[in-house]
Amino acid sequence: MFKIQTLNKISDIIYTQLSAEKYTVSAEEPVPEGILVRSAAMHDMTFGENLLAIARAGAGVNNIPIDKCSKAGICVFNTPGANANAVAELVICGLLLASRDVFGGMQWAQGLKGQADVPKLVEKGKGQFAGNEIRGKMLGVVGLGAIGRIVANAACNGLGMNVIGHDPYISVDNAWALSHKVVHAANDAEVFAKADYLTVHVPLNDKTRGMINADVIAKMKPGAVLMNFSRNELVDNEAVKAALASGQLKAYVVDFPSDDLLGVEKVIAIPHLGASTEESEENCASMAAAQMRDYLEVGSIHNSVNLPEVPMSAPEGARILVIHENVPNTIAPITACISAEGVNIVNLTNKSKKDMAVTVVDVPELPSAQAIANIKRLPGVFRVRTFG
Repeated sequence: MFKIQTLNKISDIIYTQLSAEKYTVSAEEPVPEGILVRSAAMHDMTFGENLLAIARAGAGVNNIPIDKCSKAGICVFNTPGANANAVAELVICGLLLASRDVFGGMQWAQGLKGQADVPKLVEKGKGQFAGNEIRGKMLGVVGLGAIGRIVANAACNGLGMNVIGHDPYISVDNAWALSHKVVHAANDAEVFAKADYLTVHVPLNDKTRGMINADVIAKMKPGAVLMNFSRNELVDNEAVKAALASGQLKAYVVDFPSDDLLGVEKVIAIPHLGASTEESEENCASMAAAQMRDYLEVGSIHNSVNLPEVPMSAPEGARILVIHENVPNTIAPITACISAEGVNIVNLTNKSKKDMAVTVVDVPELPSAQAIANIKRLPGVFRVRTFG
């Protein structure tokens, strides 16, 4: 039985992946082998030696101490694309909210309560909320992953917009799925300069933090709309407020409100609703649970943020999985510990991701406990797991 701890309320759909015959799932589990998490902060948590994996039901992993997990040989998963449709739909909503001042008009209409002849007042006052149509306008998309691709395709194929995008790291699958109508920019700067509406879909890291700053905004079209459904820290809020005041930006639509943005004119602050749909929560939970199951049961690694992609089916005999530093002369000592006991190696897989590596050795039967202990003592080895 594998013991799983949940740090947030997780959809019951996880039980379609984590059967009662093999798993116990509880928020109170004291010594878990797996943790399912959504938004709970984990940086100050102490991880027991039993913990093998953490699965985040969502894309962002800022709440998880990745480096700490790597050094402990803990595999960290996320669920890229599971909430993509939910976020993309809200981006389209943001386009319309910013172009038509729908929110301002709704607030004004509520203020007419109790006044005489409301229909007449509506017709008289609606002109102050006149906006623009988005058909024929240029949408700029920085980041053409699961979310950006859906937004770009919907805008050009369904809404009649012109779309320009850039993503130097676009996957083969996303590239194939991208509409031929989307113009491929040479760099982000070209997107910034040509967009009437700009939406950014990139992960938050040291390179992207504050990427939308005063210099970038100054190079955008006067009166452009900026949309941020990725992370608040991607954007310099002070630069945005200055641009809104000067008219350089028409509006800022953000799904990550902060105190300095609330109450600012032309800021449309949405309370982090991007992935808040029943369908999205179920997709993320199911995907996280399935990835956790595959890793715990057979050592298969898919969508890990700290370990390489290592797809694996169940071994015919037994399996040894070693998580170690990505340095030269590591594999030979591992195999030496196995072959020293006359155990034949049926198959060997070695994959790396930055400083981390995973070596999987399939054997007819497991070597002795002493051989496994010898592997664990090798320099740079963080974790050794056995199957079968």
